[in-house]
Amino acid sequence: MKTAILGLRTTIYKVADIEKAKVWYAEVFQTEPYFEEPFYVGFNVAGFELGLQPGETPTSFKEESVIAYWGVSDLDLEYQRIVDLGAIGHEKPENVGGEIRVATVKDPWGNCIGLIFNPEFKIVT
Repeated sequence: MKTAILGLRTTIYKVADIEKAKVWYAEVFQTEPYFEEPFYVGFNVAGFELGLQPGETPTSFKEESVIAYWGVSDLDLEYQRIVDLGAIGHEKPENVGGEIRVATVKDPWGNCIGLIFNPEFKIVT
């Protein structure tokens, strides 16, 4: 069955200081932005869009009802590396079944970033 939904394409984080966030996210995701404007900074992370937008009203409270999980090959290493770069550990690495492990951190602007190691997941193009 063919579907009109093509899969996830973009995750956007709202930040109070887009210039500082641009530098921080470039270091965390180890890639430079391909698009930079005052209203949006875009990164291509392994074929997926990570976007930054300035928050209209900077806040320390961010809703956690939806979390995007970024795939990693070594969950413990990446979790610690991102915490060392200034993120706050939110949910420590844990096994959620089989070999699948997840963790979350909060960026300096309060956004929740999910990390996942899932050897069963393969990108379908």
